[in-house]
Amino acid sequence: MAIDKIKVLIIDDSAVVRQTLSMIIEDEKDIEVINTAPNPIIGEKKIALQKPDVIILDIEMPQMDGLTFLKKLMSENPIPTIICSSKTEKGGQNAITAIELGAVDIVQKPKVGTKEFLQESKIRICDVIRAAARSNSRVKNHHFKAPVSVAPKLTADAILAKSNRPLSIDTTEMIAVVGASTGGTEALRIFLEMMPINSPGIVIVQHMPEHFTKSFAQRLNSLCKIEVKEAENNDVVYPGRALIAPGNMHILLKRQGARYYVETKDGPLVCRHKPSVDVLFRSAARYSGPNTVGIIMTGMGDDGARGMSEMKEAGAYNIAQDEASCVVFGMPKEAIKRDAVDCILPLNKIAAELIRRTNE
Repeated sequence: MAIDKIKVLIIDDSAVVRQTLSMIIEDEKDIEVINTAPNPIIGEKKIALQKPDVIILDIEMPQMDGLTFLKKLMSENPIPTIICSSKTEKGGQNAITAIELGAVDIVQKPKVGTKEFLQESKIRICDVIRAAARSNSRVKNHHFKAPVSVAPKLTADAILAKSNRPLSIDTTEMIAVVGASTGGTEALRIFLEMMPINSPGIVIVQHMPEHFTKSFAQRLNSLCKIEVKEAENNDVVYPGRALIAPGNMHILLKRQGARYYVETKDGPLVCRHKPSVDVLFRSAARYSGPNTVGIIMTGMGDDGARGMSEMKEAGAYNIAQDEASCVVFGMPKEAIKRDAVDCILPLNKIAAELIRRTNE
């Protein structure tokens, strides 16, 4: 049976980087470099001709920098993109901006010894490419001649079993749970900036690599009326506070009496993600049910759709961001397909609807 390979385009002004990345990928049975480009202008033409599944993109390049190109790409023709650059220190502004614009991951090149670094990082780079490809709805049903390291697409069962017991609610406090991916960082900024100081407690999963969620939360905290922080285990959920799941950790909503709190938990990827929206949403279905407003925002894939359906069964009120205001109408679309959504709204109307619902 023929191999349906993941098609990669490399855009980097360094011939050494283009050649080295091509060499470390060429032995992989499930990945191929279909072309390279020295700058985004040429890269854009090659995208139109060859339709890659994944792009590896540098930041500092002539004619057009990588961040400008990434913004253009995600608004016009979203393709999973990995930033591979020496200008992306962990928590630095370029790295945060790249994630906010929709990059699925960051590989930081050293300023010297780049060739050797890339060769030594072969396993990580190839795994990042596979993960990026899985976030692309066009890359499905791959058939391989030889075994390759492809993780199964696990459900929330891997972290939290679905409860069939009737939910006992001994509090009237409302909370909101939010899931977002590609384009979500900007969507969350707009949403959270509109939250009044007495807003319901909010728990958020934004697909984002480890080390970036803390800086992202700190930035939002400086812009918003409410408190925004990277969640820590046992943090209490209360009005006027938003907790963002830490990168590479699942987050679950829990309840003790009338008090809501969060649990951060390691474990396998769920729906190809960690943190996973489905995990958060399932925990909300179990522990807060009708006291919950669920919100699903812009993003590739279907993470959150199944969990939102479970929340609706448990009595939650669910909101989906509309297609026109999404960078990628993947996650909301899948939730809508499952009939898990009560209303579909443009991004700038979601905050008001959350407040209206909680005031009721």
